[in-house]
Amino acid sequence: MSEAPKVSIAQCIEVNVRQYFADLDGETPCAVYDMVLQQMELPLLRCVMDVCEHNQTRAAQILGLNRNTLRKKLMQYHLLD
Repeated sequence: MSEAPKVSIAQCIEVNVRQYFADLDGETPCAVYDMVLQQMELPLLRCVMDVCEHNQTRAAQILGLNRNTLRKKLMQYHLLD
């Protein structure tokens, strides 16, 4: 039984950003940087909070964020208990 090849987060992002541009069909996008950051931030926060069993101090350490910054982001995405 062979393992599926591992795909990096960077590869996933690149594939999806390229698909986004292909789907635009010639339209000119704007604010792509902010859009991509917002698209990845919510699932990242959800996953880390799950792994940390919603311990904000531990999650902030894992993310390399100040705990207050993490709380602000959790409130922004309505992820506070």
